Amino acid sequence: MKKNYISIFSVFICVALFLIGCNKQEKNILKPNVLFISIDDLRPSLGVYGDSIAITPNIDKLAMDGITFTDSYCQSAVCAPSRASLMTGIRPDSTRVWHLGDKFRELKPDAVTMPQYFSKHGYHTVNIGKIFHNYMPDSVSWDEPDLRPARYLKKDWLKRDGETFYISEKVNTSQSIKRDSLLKIKPIRYADGWNTGPAWEAAEVHDTMYYDGAQTKLAKATLTRLAKMNQPFYLGLGYFRPHLPFAVPKKYWDLYNPNQMPLAKNNKIPSGAPLYSMNSMYELRHYDGFSHIGHPTSSYKMSEDVIRKLRQGYYASVSYVDALLGDLFEHLIKIGIYDNTIIVIWGDHGWKLGDHNSWGKMTNYNIDLKVPVIIRYPNQENRGVKTDGMIELVDLFPSICELAGIDVPDYLQGTSFVPLTTNPELNWKNAAFSQFHRRPKVSADEKRYMGYSINTKKYHLISWYGWDSETGTRGEFKSNELYDKEFDRFETQNLAHRKDMHDILTMLSKQLAEGWRKALPENTAQTLIYTENKKTKTIKL
Repeated sequence: MKKNYISIFSVFICVALFLIGCNKQEKNILKPNVLFISIDDLRPSLGVYGDSIAITPNIDKLAMDGITFTDSYCQSAVCAPSRASLMTGIRPDSTRVWHLGDKFRELKPDAVTMPQYFSKHGYHTVNIGKIFHNYMPDSVSWDEPDLRPARYLKKDWLKRDGETFYISEKVNTSQSIKRDSLLKIKPIRYADGWNTGPAWEAAEVHDTMYYDGAQTKLAKATLTRLAKMNQPFYLGLGYFRPHLPFAVPKKYWDLYNPNQMPLAKNNKIPSGAPLYSMNSMYELRHYDGFSHIGHPTSSYKMSEDVIRKLRQGYYASVSYVDALLGDLFEHLIKIGIYDNTIIVIWGDHGWKLGDHNSWGKMTNYNIDLKVPVIIRYPNQENRGVKTDGMIELVDLFPSICELAGIDVPDYLQGTSFVPLTTNPELNWKNAAFSQFHRRPKVSADEKRYMGYSINTKKYHLISWYGWDSETGTRGEFKSNELYDKEFDRFETQNLAHRKDMHDILTMLSKQLAEGWRKALPENTAQTLIYTENKKTKTIKL
């Protein structure tokens, strides 16, 4: 009799454990997957953002199934600081990643990145392409780090960026020769010395012959595999285009007539702006035929035909990535996981296409700070909507956690914008904060500065300080830039020195000093009242 009791009890335990296991499995399956898509150097030059030139039907279609954030800002308009901030959920002065050479994992060895956090909460995390800066894959962040298409797994290419590959054998040979010479001078180089060659290429090849196309093919195969797992996944997929060089299949170039490309509406540096506000354009200068270009603050002017060619190349690159995403989204539907996947598209910063007499990023101007953010998620109440609620890239970490049903870490310095997805008209943040470290070798006066930026709905203030790179602390105040976004959308005139802007400058400076915590949604009043010299003043920001 005793044996029977033991036998029955054993069966009961087995059944209970089985049911618990099934319950866990069911819980995991019900969790939404995350497809986190980075598009390098992508400014809001997309159809859904009102760009009448851009041919981006697939991103626009996703936007019609999700929500588009029309007033989004990066924390720093250069790759490493922007991505480090976004992926750790803290701001540049906390990550201490201020320029391209800074490595967040060396500076913050105990940092927990977004994929690390998702892994701790039951997600299988995979990285394909550029999520962190270049080939800084941060292996500890992923269960499967740095997957690459098979043909790019050569030993000499392991530190090479996906943006540096061309189709032309002549260019490939030239790159190899130049790289050998460069590495003899300095063995550690950006892109491992491969970033030489022409600024554009238009080969008549299949989409998969360029790196982004090859990694899309890999992403599809990976998604098919992940869809069969009994746990949700977080896939970080980073596209290299439209980063220079504009090397994409010819058919995407053919979508655009360079003679009909509109030119920048603000092709001069802002009137009254300090010279150190502008970067040197060293990124473009590095490519064949551009070593002669001057600093944006100089009298140098690029010829119109070259301007049109570069603009055509940028838009062609955007359309190429759009086509790849269309293929990817169709695959998600085909394998049956589209409906249960959070899809996030984001750009790490903007990019100047002749704006401010410049090319590239690396300023505090909104042409570089404003970025696209588009999200589609399961059981979304409002689809095909836009919100002008102000958000920042640092907000993505807490927002994706909330959408996935994961507790939001309390140390994050961003704010979940999920309430905006259910009520796009909601009164939200009253300011966004960014910054840029201007180094001596790219500054017009060869000095070092840190510029702190605050954007409100109506104004944009940039305050410049000297900077001690050894201690990472600001020095003496240097100057202000103030722009009225309502009447000067393209930031052509610095108003900081005008007497009639004194009160606004005072209030914005105070708000910038108080920082991001005072701009959170619960402090949404756009009309601020303050006292100066015993007089009460009201200012609309």
